[in-house]
Amino acid sequence: MPDTHRPPAEDLPDELALAADRLFLGARTPQSWSDRPVPVETLHRLYELVRLAPTAFNGSPARFVFLTTPEAKERLRPALSRGNQSKLTAGTIAIVAYDRRFFEHLPLLSPHYDPSPMFVDEPSLAETTAFRNGTLQAGYLILAARLLGLDAGPMSGFDAAAVDAEFFADGRLRTNILVALGHADEPPSRPRAPRLEVSKAVVIL
Repeated sequence: MPDTHRPPAEDLPDELALAADRLFLGARTPQSWSDRPVPVETLHRLYELVRLAPTAFNGSPARFVFLTTPEAKERLRPALSRGNQSKLTAGTIAIVAYDRRFFEHLPLLSPHYDPSPMFVDEPSLAETTAFRNGTLQAGYLILAARLLGLDAGPMSGFDAAAVDAEFFADGRLRTNILVALGHADEPPSRPRAPRLEVSKAVVIL
């Protein structure tokens, strides 16, 4: 069955059409994962791209824990929903967390203007800012992974408190989202699911 929701890219230059296909048009979330490992060097390259993502005040609140060994991934199993446990076969599982005290790094990351005082005594503002911008970085993680030839599968079916207790016991970091990284075990068995048309999702004023 053809993918009727795949938009054309004929009006793009060849190099941009190739990038669009890798990042969006041809990219799919795997239904099953190969256990092919992801090299540490690739994970380093992945972060080098992700860290360039725009965030408020360049605050970069996301923190990444890459689980690459069977032992490390098994520590995550009790926190996963039943439907996500099969994804532990992926080469790497990324825990994307956010640093609740990200503002301590702002004097370095924002040398032209240090906004850290506005967060020091406002934990609610710090939490919201860290979560929002950490989520933005998680989106860039998926795009960067695809650019490097990896498949990516975000997961929200998990017990965040259980992940925090296992990996971030001191309370400074909190889990945002999990992302399986690696290679699909087989091509998708079903066509891409529908997306909302522009008229149902976009308002231009």
